[in-house]
Amino acid sequence: MNELKAKIHKAQSEGDIASLYVLEAQAHETFDEDTLMAYYANILDLALERLTNALENLERLDMSEVQDFATLRALYEYAIEHYSAGSVTDASALFEVIGGLSEDEAFNEAMKIHKTACDAKIPFDTFIEEYVDMNAVQEGGKFYIGFFKKEIA
Repeated sequence: MNELKAKIHKAQSEGDIASLYVLEAQAHETFDEDTLMAYYANILDLALERLTNALENLERLDMSEVQDFATLRALYEYAIEHYSAGSVTDASALFEVIGGLSEDEAFNEAMKIHKTACDAKIPFDTFIEEYVDMNAVQEGGKFYIGFFKKEIA
């Protein structure tokens, strides 16, 4: 456990979100629920810091860069947490920001659809069941939902 903690501390001190995701499986096997929550909170803090820096510097994130990829993943997961908890206004704002932050057009388009669903106040479960093509999502190998069955009216 001490070796894992040392690796995590090193990644945290370097702001290395990607390494924290690499250590995720080990963290799940080793830590209790409270420690895991703190672990994910740290990932989110680092991602929010990178978001702030990108916005201040008018930079867009590049999915081919590992830290940018990990940052977008963390921010997307945060937005999905809000959406699934029913906080559609917060989720909508997050989807809008991260959709404008990435250089990846497919990701940006998917975030627009997520935002539209939130703005239409479509419950998360309904969004998943009626609008998302889960087979394509699972086969697509992306960290985000990017395949849909139908448009949101």
